[in-house]
Amino acid sequence: MKICHLTSVHPADDIRIFVKECRSLAFAGHDVYLIAPNTENKIIDGVKVVGVSSTASNRYTRMFAAARSVYQAAIEVDADVYHFHDPELMTIGLLLKKRGKKVIYDVHEDVPEQVLSKQWIPKLFRKNISVAVRKMEKYAARRFDAVVTATPTITKRFETYNSNTVTVHNFPILKELMGNPSVKEIDKRKENSFLYIGGITALRGIKEMVSAIEVLNGQGLNGELVLAGKFAPEQLEQEMKQQNGWRHVDHKGWLSRSEVKDVLHQSTAGLVLIRPEPRYMVSYPIKLFEYMAAGLPSIASNFPLWEDFVIGNRCGLCVDPLDPNAVADAMRWIMEHPEEAKQMGENGRKAVIEKYNWEKESQELVALYERLAMADNRSLKWGEQADEGMDFKSRGVKTVGNRNH
Repeated sequence: MKICHLTSVHPADDIRIFVKECRSLAFAGHDVYLIAPNTENKIIDGVKVVGVSSTASNRYTRMFAAARSVYQAAIEVDADVYHFHDPELMTIGLLLKKRGKKVIYDVHEDVPEQVLSKQWIPKLFRKNISVAVRKMEKYAARRFDAVVTATPTITKRFETYNSNTVTVHNFPILKELMGNPSVKEIDKRKENSFLYIGGITALRGIKEMVSAIEVLNGQGLNGELVLAGKFAPEQLEQEMKQQNGWRHVDHKGWLSRSEVKDVLHQSTAGLVLIRPEPRYMVSYPIKLFEYMAAGLPSIASNFPLWEDFVIGNRCGLCVDPLDPNAVADAMRWIMEHPEEAKQMGENGRKAVIEKYNWEKESQELVALYERLAMADNRSLKWGEQADEGMDFKSRGVKTVGNRNH
């Protein structure tokens, strides 16, 4: 099949969209295109990347100007299936459906819940916008050929709109972070380095992490907090640099995937201390599974779902993410119990090999496309049979049931 993935928001090298989904579909033999903003036209790992310019200066212009550019490029590609990744492209998906194309909506997050905590949306309007987005998703999803979601919680809602809804978890690629999973690697890790990877925001716990590393060092332990990611908003970085704990922070900025692998293998434990927002409490944090894949013990928020992953697989500790002292105590325990911490890392790696990996998830994605292709073939055969029947009548051939038979 000729497949075209669409995004007006994510970069062309997005991990879920390009590295995982597009490459997996290309490897399965499909002709895969990816339309993404502000990138050059190129072919990478069999995926044809089509760049569209986006001069959008804010979220509102992006929703219209960038989406229009993506739509124009999508028409030129003329694919069999369009697979889009941003809620602002729902209207584009509906327009493509009107053109007779198959369309898949990939839902990365629970957008109506997400809207309720968006700082850039005035609080007075959030509830009404959330309701409007939910209604739009319901209307559009019923008309699409399939919906792909990142978590079972999101799937549960979309299944009520579209029976062809599948969960494709955003789990790590085994080969990317751990090499040959059959070989036990002995990593030379630091004894005091606590790593956070990802976007750095208040909701993702940066203030508590900096406070915790200050508490830890105040106890006479020489610990460091390593940050790999960008601050949002930018002024938050300046605010954090004013904190006493910042002198124990190594901010590496944005890292490439190979650099991420290196820093993972140099760290003592991974941190995923998101604040208890409703949408986060039912999410599947990719960084947690990346820590596990790299053999790192984790210190995670004590959400019930996350405790199932961390405590259930004996691969880390769960604490109150709003309590820097509790976070510091967990760091101290990791430092003072190196053998137990090492075993936690091995347990996490084993769980990823057996359950939480992209190699398994990609099979679900490829199977969805196979079902769409089979449906196309059945429609084509039915159409051919209908044409033949019409042709018989045009030639005057008598059919069963005709009184002159």
